Amino acid sequence: MHDTASVIDEASRSSTLRLAFISAVVSLLAAFAAVGSTIPLFNIYRAEDGFTNADISATVAAYSAATLATLLVLGRLSNHLGRRPTSMASLGLLLFGCLLLLNVHEIDILITGRLLMGLGAGLASSSLTSYIVDTAPSRPAWLASVASSQTIMLGLAIGAIVSGALVQFSPWPRGLIYLVVIGLLLLSVVLIAISPETVTRTPGAWRSLRPSVRVPVRVRYLLPVTAAVLLPTWAVGAFYQAFVPALVENQLHTASSLVLGLVFAAYMGSSVLGAPLGSRFTPAAAQRFGVVAFLAGMTGIITAIATGTLVLFIVATIVAGAAQGIAISAVTRGLLNGSTLVDRAPTFSVIYLISYSGATIPALIAGQLSNTFSLPQIAVGYGALSLVATAYTVVGARNQPGHHGQLPRR
Repeated sequence: MHDTASVIDEASRSSTLRLAFISAVVSLLAAFAAVGSTIPLFNIYRAEDGFTNADISATVAAYSAATLATLLVLGRLSNHLGRRPTSMASLGLLLFGCLLLLNVHEIDILITGRLLMGLGAGLASSSLTSYIVDTAPSRPAWLASVASSQTIMLGLAIGAIVSGALVQFSPWPRGLIYLVVIGLLLLSVVLIAISPETVTRTPGAWRSLRPSVRVPVRVRYLLPVTAAVLLPTWAVGAFYQAFVPALVENQLHTASSLVLGLVFAAYMGSSVLGAPLGSRFTPAAAQRFGVVAFLAGMTGIITAIATGTLVLFIVATIVAGAAQGIAISAVTRGLLNGSTLVDRAPTFSVIYLISYSGATIPALIAGQLSNTFSLPQIAVGYGALSLVATAYTVVGARNQPGHHGQLPRR
């Protein structure tokens, strides 16, 4: 009888954890679909409201800077308050950002809306990703690292595609996508509200707000290569947000918002396809293969921009996107190997601090340079960054001793 009760309790626990895992994945997907939804609208804002490439670049940098600040200050908060309340707060911030973006005609409104989205995305990057790892099934072993690192990319891709289609074909191109995303965010809040908590509330929430960057000592030696993988891949992601709208229109000769959304999604979405492929190799081997393939994709992207070849641009974008998925999931797998419940939020904070630094700093520099250099020349600069990072990763990638790729739930 006791054995039967134990089996029932275990089945019930597995069922509630499965609900929490699905809720966390759906919520992270909705959060970054909201972030991606703005990108196909950038050309409309440029054409109808007079925004410049430098304005759009500043918008991207503002979003990334807000995300960085949130990760620094609030990155560990879910360890003290719980995953659920911090996750719902992140969704609320994104929802308010979408409400503000329903009426954009001034650059200040766009920047403020994206700042709110940055705050929400930063909080989601630590709380929802940790919630995913807390509740992920133990099999397949790669699921936790892939779901936590690639759901963001998938959300960005879905947001861009749906937005591109609605911008091009709907009767309200500037606002309908935000209403759709608001509905998804509200659904996500409900899902998180009915899901179980995985963290016991503990004192120290106020102390956790002091800016802090830390990962477990046993994986600190992995951080330099982690940075070499994350900085160029996220820098190129920001390049796609800030400059590809103008490139697609001016260099590749199409003004289609749907094509713009598909091009951005080709980079972000193919990352999700590449990530599980990396699980076939050790983290170090996957990192090396991923960055070399990423550099090949960047070479194709620069060639396509120089020659104005849309097909080559899309193919090279898919290659680069899949390659970044392999490399990013590999560094995530390495850092999370052997992690405990309290390690995860600060570890994800560090991962995304590096990531958004890679998005923010080059975007700020490129935005200033866009007044002097052409967009194809700026693309070459991103290619040079990728070359340096690839060389460092090929030489410096390492595995943890005895790494088997398994991420413990508790």
